[in-house]
Amino acid sequence: MLAAGGAGSAARDALGELCSGAWYPLYAYARHTGLKHEDAADAVQGFFAELLDRDWVKDADADRGRFRTFLKVAFRRHLGGLKEARGALKRGGGTAPLTLAPVDAAARYAREPAHAETPDALYERRWALELLARVLERLEEEHAPPHVDEAAAERFAVLKPCLTGSAGKSYVQIGEELNLSEAAVKTAVHRLRNRYRELLKAEVAGTVAVPGDVADELNALRASL
Repeated sequence: MLAAGGAGSAARDALGELCSGAWYPLYAYARHTGLKHEDAADAVQGFFAELLDRDWVKDADADRGRFRTFLKVAFRRHLGGLKEARGALKRGGGTAPLTLAPVDAAARYAREPAHAETPDALYERRWALELLARVLERLEEEHAPPHVDEAAAERFAVLKPCLTGSAGKSYVQIGEELNLSEAAVKTAVHRLRNRYRELLKAEVAGTVAVPGDVADELNALRASL
C-alpha cells in the first residue's frame, strides 16, 4: 500500500495490482446493495478512475486503517454520491480506467450463496478469497517452468490440492503416484505450506501501512472466512 501511495508508473502499477484484486469484492458489495450488473460494474470502474484522479489512496495511511477497509469505506461513499447523480459517472467518466473487470463477474455473483449476508460481510469474504487466490497463483508461478523443470512442475501439480484440502488422496497414495515415500510427501507438503504462508504474509503486508498490523489483518481475513 505504501508503494501504491507513491508517485510514478511504479506506484500506478502497485495500485493497479491492489485494485485488480479488489474489483470483484467491490462489485459484489454493489450488487448486494441492489444494483444491477451494469450499474455495479460502472460504479466500480468509476470509483477506481476517481481513486486515481484524486489520489485518494494517499489517504489510506496508518491513521485511516488498512487498505481493505479504506476501499470499502471510500466505495460506500462513492455509491452514496452516485445515488445523488445517477448516471453522471459511467465507466470512468471519460478518463482511461484501469482494465480490471473480470469477464465472468455476473456469473460469479450468481453463484454467491443466497443467504442474508450483509454487503459488508460479502465484501470481507470476497476480499479474503481473492487474496488467497493471488497467493496461490504466485506459488504456482514459482513452481512452473522456467523456474523449475517439468518434473518439479508436475510434482507440484499433484501436491497442490494438499494446500487447499481437496487432495482426496492419502499421502501414501500420493507417494505411490510420485514414486516417493509417505515421509517425503509429508516433507514436501510441509515446505509448500511454509512457502504459502510466507507469500500470504507478503501479500497482506502490501495492504497495510504498518508492518505490525499484518498479524491482525491475517486474523481478520480468517474471521471473514
